Amino acid sequence: MSLSKTKSSFYRRLYVAHLIEQGVASVPALMEATGMPRRTAQDTITSLGELDIECVFEKSDGERHNIGHYTIKQWGAIDPQWVTSNAERLGQALGYR
Repeated sequence: MSLSKTKSSFYRRLYVAHLIEQGVASVPALMEATGMPRRTAQDTITSLGELDIECVFEKSDGERHNIGHYTIKQWGAIDPQWVTSNAERLGQALGYR
């Protein structure tokens, strides 16, 4: 069964937020974990705010060139426990590794 564009976008955002919570918290790490292109990973992180998921970049002390990681500060109306419980299903539906 294929996902609609709307559902796949929603699932991708939830899955990326989950991965960030689990420590897969950089664009290269997300690319490695999912196989998604860099631009898709970047766009997905940027679009988390549309779901009221507050995701911020925390630069590592003393590093240059935006070295650091993303952190989820607030999940908004999304239940992170539901996302964690369904993360494997979300990843499979999206065709991620």
